[in-house]
Amino acid sequence: EVGHALLATLLKHADELNKVTIIPRSGGVEGFTQFLPQEDMIDSGLYTRNWLLDRITVALGGLAAEAEVFGDDETSTGSSNDIQQVTNLARQMVTLYGMSELGPMALESMDNQVFLGRNLMPRNEVSEEMAHRIDNKVREIALSCFSQARQVLRQNRSLMDHLVDLLLERETVEGQEFRQIVRQYVDIPEKTAPAPVKLVSL
Repeated sequence: EVGHALLATLLKHADELNKVTIIPRSGGVEGFTQFLPQEDMIDSGLYTRNWLLDRITVALGGLAAEAEVFGDDETSTGSSNDIQQVTNLARQMVTLYGMSELGPMALESMDNQVFLGRNLMPRNEVSEEMAHRIDNKVREIALSCFSQARQVLRQNRSLMDHLVDLLLERETVEGQEFRQIVRQYVDIPEKTAPAPVKLVSL
Protein backbone atom coordinates (compact mmCIF):
# COMPACT_ATOMS: atom_id res chain seq x y z
CA GLU A 1 0.00 0.00 0.00
CA VAL A 2 2.89 2.38 0.65
CA GLY A 3 3.94 1.93 -2.98
CA HIS A 4 0.53 3.18 -4.16
CA ALA A 5 0.43 6.02 -1.63
CA LEU A 6 3.97 7.27 -2.25
CA LEU A 7 3.59 7.31 -6.01
CA ALA A 8 0.26 9.13 -5.73
CA THR A 9 2.00 11.76 -3.62
CA LEU A 10 5.05 12.19 -5.85
CA LEU A 11 3.45 12.07 -9.31
CA LYS A 12 2.23 15.45 -10.49
CA HIS A 13 -0.94 14.33 -12.26
CA ALA A 14 -2.07 11.63 -9.82
CA ASP A 15 -5.09 12.10 -7.57
CA GLU A 16 -4.47 13.41 -4.06
CA LEU A 17 -4.01 10.78 -1.36
CA ASN A 18 -6.86 10.70 1.18
CA LYS A 19 -5.54 7.90 3.39
CA VAL A 20 -3.65 4.62 3.38
CA THR A 21 -4.45 1.71 5.66
CA ILE A 22 -3.53 -1.92 6.21
CA ILE A 23 -6.70 -2.65 8.17
CA PRO A 24 -8.63 -5.34 6.25
CA ARG A 25 -12.08 -4.45 4.93
CA SER A 26 -15.01 -6.56 3.79
CA GLY A 27 -14.45 -8.76 0.76
CA GLY A 28 -11.05 -9.99 1.91
CA VAL A 29 -9.17 -6.85 0.87
CA GLU A 30 -6.19 -6.51 3.18
CA GLY A 31 -5.74 -2.76 3.29
CA PHE A 32 -6.25 -0.11 0.64
CA THR A 33 -5.14 3.29 -0.60
CA GLN A 34 -7.85 5.92 -1.03
CA PHE A 35 -7.71 9.04 -3.20
CA LEU A 36 -9.54 12.32 -3.69
CA PRO A 37 -10.13 12.80 -7.44
CA GLN A 38 -9.24 16.17 -8.93
CA GLU A 39 -12.14 18.62 -8.94
CA ASP A 40 -11.80 19.82 -12.53
CA MET A 41 -12.02 16.25 -13.83
CA ILE A 42 -15.06 15.49 -11.68
CA ASP A 43 -16.83 18.56 -13.05
CA SER A 44 -16.02 17.85 -16.69
CA GLY A 45 -15.97 14.05 -16.72
CA LEU A 46 -12.84 14.29 -18.91
CA TYR A 47 -9.53 12.64 -18.13
CA THR A 48 -6.18 13.66 -19.58
CA ARG A 49 -3.49 11.37 -20.95
CA ASN A 50 -1.15 12.48 -18.16
CA TRP A 51 -3.76 11.56 -15.53
CA LEU A 52 -4.35 8.14 -17.08
CA LEU A 53 -0.62 7.39 -17.21
CA ASP A 54 -0.12 8.45 -13.59
CA ARG A 55 -3.14 6.40 -12.54
CA ILE A 56 -1.63 3.34 -14.22
CA THR A 57 1.71 4.04 -12.54
CA VAL A 58 0.06 4.39 -9.12
CA ALA A 59 -1.90 1.18 -9.67
CA LEU A 60 1.40 -0.62 -10.29
CA GLY A 61 2.86 0.78 -7.06
CA GLY A 62 2.22 -2.35 -5.02
CA LEU A 63 3.88 -4.68 -7.50
CA ALA A 64 6.75 -2.21 -8.01
CA ALA A 65 7.34 -1.97 -4.26
CA GLU A 66 7.45 -5.77 -3.95
CA ALA A 67 9.89 -6.02 -6.84
CA GLU A 68 12.19 -3.35 -5.41
CA VAL A 69 12.18 -4.72 -1.85
CA PHE A 70 12.04 -8.47 -2.38
CA GLY A 71 13.17 -8.90 -6.00
CA ASP A 72 11.31 -9.96 -9.13
CA ASP A 73 11.21 -13.63 -8.14
CA GLU A 74 9.47 -12.85 -4.83
CA THR A 75 6.58 -10.71 -6.10
CA SER A 76 3.18 -12.04 -5.06
CA THR A 77 -0.29 -12.43 -6.56
CA GLY A 78 -1.56 -9.54 -4.41
CA SER A 79 -1.49 -7.12 -7.35
CA SER A 80 -3.77 -9.15 -9.63
CA ASN A 81 -6.67 -6.67 -9.42
CA ASP A 82 -4.29 -3.75 -10.00
CA ILE A 83 -2.86 -5.45 -13.09
CA GLN A 84 -6.34 -6.01 -14.49
CA GLN A 85 -7.12 -2.32 -13.96
CA VAL A 86 -3.85 -1.35 -15.64
CA THR A 87 -4.57 -3.56 -18.65
CA ASN A 88 -8.08 -2.15 -19.05
CA LEU A 89 -6.96 1.48 -18.79
CA ALA A 90 -4.02 1.03 -21.16
CA ARG A 91 -6.22 -0.73 -23.70
CA GLN A 92 -8.82 2.03 -23.52
CA MET A 93 -6.08 4.60 -24.13
CA VAL A 94 -5.08 2.74 -27.30
CA THR A 95 -8.43 1.59 -28.69
CA LEU A 96 -10.97 4.18 -27.47
CA TYR A 97 -9.18 7.46 -26.77
CA GLY A 98 -6.61 7.59 -29.58
CA MET A 99 -3.78 8.08 -27.08
CA SER A 100 -1.07 6.08 -28.87
CA GLU A 101 0.97 6.09 -32.05
CA LEU A 102 -1.84 4.18 -33.76
CA GLY A 103 -3.57 7.53 -34.05
CA PRO A 104 -6.91 9.16 -33.18
CA MET A 105 -9.10 6.21 -34.13
CA ALA A 106 -11.73 4.26 -32.21
CA LEU A 107 -10.51 0.70 -32.73
CA GLU A 108 -12.99 -0.86 -30.31
CA SER A 109 -16.31 0.01 -28.73
CA MET A 110 -16.87 0.14 -24.97
CA ASP A 111 -18.03 -3.50 -25.03
CA ASN A 112 -14.81 -4.61 -26.77
CA GLN A 113 -16.21 -4.92 -30.26
CA VAL A 114 -13.87 -3.78 -33.00
CA PHE A 115 -14.44 -1.03 -35.53
CA LEU A 116 -13.38 -1.88 -39.10
CA GLY A 117 -14.25 0.81 -41.58
CA ARG A 118 -17.95 1.57 -41.18
CA ASN A 119 -18.87 -1.81 -39.78
CA LEU A 120 -18.91 -2.93 -36.20
CA MET A 121 -17.35 -6.39 -36.16
CA PRO A 122 -16.72 -8.99 -33.44
CA ARG A 123 -13.23 -8.85 -31.99
CA ASN A 124 -12.24 -12.15 -33.56
CA GLU A 125 -12.62 -10.57 -37.02
CA VAL A 126 -10.07 -7.79 -36.45
CA SER A 127 -6.95 -8.29 -38.52
CA GLU A 128 -4.17 -10.19 -36.80
CA GLU A 129 -1.76 -7.37 -37.64
CA MET A 130 -3.91 -4.70 -35.97
CA ALA A 131 -4.60 -6.91 -32.95
CA HIS A 132 -0.85 -7.45 -32.59
CA ARG A 133 -0.17 -3.72 -32.83
CA ILE A 134 -2.83 -2.96 -30.21
CA ASP A 135 -1.40 -5.56 -27.84
CA ASN A 136 2.09 -4.15 -28.31
CA LYS A 137 0.97 -0.60 -27.51
CA VAL A 138 -0.91 -1.75 -24.41
CA ARG A 139 2.19 -3.63 -23.30
CA GLU A 140 4.41 -0.60 -23.96
CA ILE A 141 2.23 1.62 -21.77
CA ALA A 142 2.13 -0.91 -18.93
CA LEU A 143 5.88 -1.60 -19.01
CA SER A 144 6.77 2.10 -19.23
CA CYS A 145 4.59 2.94 -16.22
CA PHE A 146 5.94 -0.04 -14.27
CA SER A 147 9.50 1.09 -15.01
CA GLN A 148 8.67 4.60 -13.80
CA ALA A 149 7.02 3.24 -10.64
CA ARG A 150 10.10 1.18 -9.80
CA GLN A 151 12.45 4.08 -10.51
CA VAL A 152 10.57 6.52 -8.28
CA LEU A 153 10.36 4.02 -5.42
CA ARG A 154 14.02 3.04 -5.84
CA GLN A 155 15.07 6.69 -5.63
CA ASN A 156 13.04 7.10 -2.44
CA ARG A 157 13.77 3.74 -0.82
CA SER A 158 14.70 5.09 2.62
CA LEU A 159 11.50 7.16 2.68
CA MET A 160 9.45 4.14 1.60
CA ASP A 161 10.98 2.00 4.37
CA HIS A 162 10.20 4.70 6.94
CA LEU A 163 6.58 4.92 5.76
CA VAL A 164 6.22 1.13 5.91
CA ASP A 165 7.42 1.12 9.53
CA LEU A 166 4.98 3.91 10.36
CA LEU A 167 2.06 2.15 8.68
CA LEU A 168 2.84 -1.12 10.46
CA GLU A 169 2.82 0.76 13.75
CA ARG A 170 -0.25 2.95 13.14
CA GLU A 171 -2.19 0.80 10.62
CA THR A 172 -3.76 3.93 9.08
CA VAL A 173 -2.13 7.19 8.00
CA GLU A 174 -4.21 10.13 6.76
CA GLY A 175 -3.19 11.85 3.55
CA GLN A 176 -2.22 15.17 5.12
CA GLU A 177 0.15 13.58 7.60
CA PHE A 178 1.54 11.29 4.89
CA ARG A 179 2.40 14.33 2.76
CA GLN A 180 3.98 16.13 5.70
CA ILE A 181 6.33 13.19 6.23
CA VAL A 182 7.17 12.96 2.54
CA ARG A 183 8.01 16.68 2.45
CA GLN A 184 10.74 16.06 5.01
CA TYR A 185 12.53 13.97 2.38
CA VAL A 186 11.58 15.40 -1.01
CA ASP A 187 9.59 18.16 -2.72
CA ILE A 188 5.98 17.33 -3.60
CA PRO A 189 4.56 18.68 -6.87
CA GLU A 190 1.61 21.04 -6.76
CA LYS A 191 -1.70 19.49 -7.77
CA THR A 192 -5.20 20.69 -8.48
CA ALA A 193 -7.21 21.08 -5.27
CA PRO A 194 -9.19 17.86 -4.70
CA ALA A 195 -12.95 17.70 -4.28
CA PRO A 196 -14.31 16.39 -0.96
CA VAL A 197 -16.47 13.73 -2.65
CA LYS A 198 -16.36 10.67 -4.94
CA LEU A 199 -13.61 8.68 -3.22
CA VAL A 200 -11.76 6.10 -5.30
CA SER A 201 -9.86 3.14 -3.83
CA LEU A 202 -7.25 0.74 -5.17
